[in-house]
Formats: sequence, structure tokens, C-alpha cells
Amino acid sequence: MLLAAPRGFCAGVQRAIDAVEAALVRFGTPVYVRRPIVHNRAVMRALEAKGAVFVQELDEVPAGAVVIFSAHGVAPAVAREAAERSLIAYDAVCPLVSKVHREVVRHHRAGRHILLIGHDGHPEVEGTLGQVPPGAVSVVQSLGQLRALGLPSSAPVAYAVQTTYSVDEAAVLIAGILDLFDDVQAPATDDICYATTNRQSALRAIAGDSDAIIVVGASFSSNANRLAEIARETGCLSVQLVEDGAALDWALLAGAETVGITSAASTPESSVDDVLALLAGRYDVQVHEHRNAVETMAFKQLRLG
Repeated sequence: MLLAAPRGFCAGVQRAIDAVEAALVRFGTPVYVRRPIVHNRAVMRALEAKGAVFVQELDEVPAGAVVIFSAHGVAPAVAREAAERSLIAYDAVCPLVSKVHREVVRHHRAGRHILLIGHDGHPEVEGTLGQVPPGAVSVVQSLGQLRALGLPSSAPVAYAVQTTYSVDEAAVLIAGILDLFDDVQAPATDDICYATTNRQSALRAIAGDSDAIIVVGASFSSNANRLAEIARETGCLSVQLVEDGAALDWALLAGAETVGITSAASTPESSVDDVLALLAGRYDVQVHEHRNAVETMAFKQLRLG
């Protein structure tokens, strides 16, 4: 087995989970969470067992209750609604997503149309769109969509990128933006977060030596799906995205001598351990961890009260 590193929780995910756990200690149960705090069912189940209650919208939260916003970020309108309903609200948005929000607002105030490279409908993208008036941002995820916008080449534009987007796909779209427009403002630093970049690079580092690849993560996780896509792009013919060991497709591992394993930034290490344990129960397993980078990033904990 080739075990990619870094893998699993990033600093933003850990901060969001810590925020819910701290709120449960500080305020007692229940603590409400608007939308999945991070995109992983195992994480949500663990928090539910401690007293967290997940809801889709704020109208499901009793007036005056404590509510946490997810790591993906929300539009200011959501925060206003919480205040209007006298909710005790805390925003567990990842600081790197907040950075994108600030950039988008700044570019809009400067009179630029924003091109947001991201997946339409993703919670992070929805939160970013909500930072500025409707029509100020165009979401693009292909060169065809970009060209179909019909903006003149002289239009002043800026681009931003969903933090969990594919590094390679973003590079293609950024090149297209620079080719189509004369006046382009780029982010001060990369919008794709360090953890996304590191996990994609770590997977590429083991993919060439792997007969099969297992990505441990939720099917509704953007960064997990990007890892699975990258694994397929490397030419590996046996790629599966699983939430835990119970979801393994053993037929896809038939004949594989070397299996590469990684996990998404929202995946707890316990899910990876579960997969490894089941593999060890069937095969003579030797695990070799391949570390591609060392992560030292940490964010300040969310202040409560």
C-alpha cells in the first residue's frame, strides 16, 4: 500500500469541527449547525452524537438558539436573518474562504466583473456569490462557458477560484481568461487552498506506482471528487471513492499489487484506518507512507461568547 501524505483534515476543517464541539461545551445541547459543517457524514454523525443538530435553513432553528455556520461560508443575508431571529450565531467559515470573499467584494467595488472558477451550486460558491449583488459574478468551469459570457475583451474583469477546485483545471481557465481579456486582476495569492494543492500533488506522486487507487471521502465532497478525477487522469484504471471500508468494491482491487490510498481534506483519519484494516484482513499488507509535503498551517479557534 502507498499511503499519500498529506491527507485528511486541513486546518479549516479542524477549526470548524472544533467550533461545534466548543459550542456544545460552552452552551450545552442542542447546538444547531446550518448545512453540513464539513462535507463528511462520519464527522456529522460524530457531532450529532454529541448533541449537534444539522439543519438546512435557519427557519428550522428555534428563536434564541445557538447556530454555527459551516466552513464553506455564507452570504451576508444569512447572517442578517440570524440576527433578525435573535439567534446566537457563529461563523465557522474557513479563513481561506473569507479571503476569497474579501477579494470579490474589493473587485466589485473597483468596477470589475468577477469570473468565479468553481462548481455552480456548491455551498462555497453560493456563499461567495452572496457577497455582492446578483449579476456581479459569473461562475465558470469550462472554456466554453467562459466564451459564452459574451463579455467584450476590453471589459475590466477579475477572477477568483473555489478553494477546493482542481489545480490543473483552474490553470486552464485562468489561461483562457488572460487570453480573452485585456484588463485582468488576479488574486494577490492563490485562491486554491494549500491543503487542496498538497493533497492533489501527494496523490499524483503515488499514482504512477499504483495499480489501483482508493480515495477516502464523501461523494458530496468537492475536494474528494477532485482527487478521484485526478487519479483517473493519471491513467489508473481502477479508482474508487469510498466513505469507509464498508463501501469498498473488492472487484476493483482484483489483481492489484500496489494500492494507493489518500483522503479528502474533510475525511477523518479513522475512516482511512477503517479501510486499511479491512484491506489487511484480506491481503498481506505492507503500508508505505509517501510524504510529499509537511503542513504546519493552523488557524485561531473561533471565539464563542
